[in-house]
Amino acid sequence: MYYTYILKSLVDNTKYIGHTNDLKNRLKEHNTRKSKYTSSKIPLVLVWYCAFVEKQKAIDFEKYLKSSSGFAFRNKHFL
Repeated sequence: MYYTYILKSLVDNTKYIGHTNDLKNRLKEHNTRKSKYTSSKIPLVLVWYCAFVEKQKAIDFEKYLKSSSGFAFRNKHFL
């Protein structure tokens, strides 16, 4: 399975959107400063995720959530 996910920083409430095939490990990587973008924002908590069978679907949905229409959609439906 592949996952598109949203993390929230408990430091400044910023959101991070990504995709992975190992959600548990990826969250651990974020919280142990192995991800450059989120290294200054830990601790991070998982606030939402969606599973996909195909990797490209997870990537496409991540891109959508980062777009202007996806930003409005995620704020209305997820957060």
